[in-house]
Amino acid sequence: MTGMNENPLDLLPEVLLAASAVTGLLLGAWLPRSRQWLTGALTGAACTAGIVAAALAAADPVETAFGGSLALDTLTATGRIVILAATLLVLALAMPRMHADPRETEFYVLLQLASAGALMMAGAQDLLLLAAGYLLASVPAYALAGFRKDGPGTEAALKYYVIGALLGVLMLAGITVLLAAGRATSYPALRTELAEAPAGLVAAGTLALLAGLLFKAGGVPGHFWVPDAVQGSPAPVAAFLTTIPKIGALVAFYRLAVVPLADVDLPWADLVAVLSVASMTLGNLAAFFQQDVKRLLAYSTISQVGYLLLPVAVAGRTDLDQEALLYYLAAYALTNLGAFAVVCALPDAHTIDDYRGLARTHPALLGSLVVCLLGLVGTPPTAVFFAKLEAFSAAFDGGYAWLAVVAAVNTVASLFYYLRWIAPAVLARRPDSHAGTTSRSAAVVAYGAATGSVVLGLLAGMVLDVLGGPLAG
Repeated sequence: MTGMNENPLDLLPEVLLAASAVTGLLLGAWLPRSRQWLTGALTGAACTAGIVAAALAAADPVETAFGGSLALDTLTATGRIVILAATLLVLALAMPRMHADPRETEFYVLLQLASAGALMMAGAQDLLLLAAGYLLASVPAYALAGFRKDGPGTEAALKYYVIGALLGVLMLAGITVLLAAGRATSYPALRTELAEAPAGLVAAGTLALLAGLLFKAGGVPGHFWVPDAVQGSPAPVAAFLTTIPKIGALVAFYRLAVVPLADVDLPWADLVAVLSVASMTLGNLAAFFQQDVKRLLAYSTISQVGYLLLPVAVAGRTDLDQEALLYYLAAYALTNLGAFAVVCALPDAHTIDDYRGLARTHPALLGSLVVCLLGLVGTPPTAVFFAKLEAFSAAFDGGYAWLAVVAAVNTVASLFYYLRWIAPAVLARRPDSHAGTTSRSAAVVAYGAATGSVVLGLLAGMVLDVLGGPLAG
């Protein structure tokens, strides 16, 4: 039985973000508008320090903290590092746009709080902590979606909030039902109790709980907010919404599958497989003829959830599931943020036609775009290629060969809409005037993310070796 451990250092990455958010809010009240960037610098320092703290903690023995509600294992450590690194990239995309904005400090504070919520979801070993992380990841994100206060932004925030509130209440109801069925909220206790609880009660509670997690991940059936929220939000916010909450939600989803639901006599793995197919197929089909690039990437992120659910569907059935999921999350975060960085670098280019002739005007940016878009397809030697290979292998090894085949077919199909974006940028002779203005800082992020995607792919074997390990429980 785990004793109470209230060492604040176990929550150091989360504490750093929260402290930086509070400090930045106080500083923002006194700093002149031209120096609000200092709060952004503080945010960057907190994220960097959090990455270092998480990396050092990863070498410690697996344990739980705070009465067993927080897991300190490979899942938590990797989730922390990927989330904080992704937050740094989003910060780099946002700071030039937000410079001297009247609400610059508020943006950085909201960004940190939402990221802290994703961190809590990734490490939660208790349903109550998971619910708290969900709320912390959601409420600041609603404000970020409507940060511009214009028509599209207001619509984005409203749709995001309404669906989030609905599925959030459903998630809380599911937690209540599971508490009634298992007489506990701790994952290890639920694993024992739910195996003997009434199947109907467990099924109802699990379905309601998963609805909230799928909302945060942007997967079917909680995906309805994604296209409008991403299209109406500022590009850095869209990059955030499609990346960071997804990481926390999918890590939490996987932990639920391997701990409290592991011994439940319900076909939850088949349900996850169906949700995987629905997400990847719907996302790909809806993206086929999109003209707005942010909306195209929004449907792309829905399809990526389908591939990311492959290791979750076979959780506990193979030794490849955990490392496949964690490596895919890191690869996806880097590649997806690289694609959004190109969008941020060309703020006046909103549609595919606006990228015509990009090869002549900005060849380096085009190179980054090609690497990231083909990377999302799963083209070697990018990281997503090896991530998909590992995820497909996990599905085969876990007895879901049919799911891997469906995912492979969807991967081939997704090439169509990515090439619809790449082809006019490469082949068109007449450059489009909309692609003329560039953001140098966002371009640097795009170059770095594209390079990082290739490097992470080349180091796949080494990285995968460190992503295995026992879970806290």
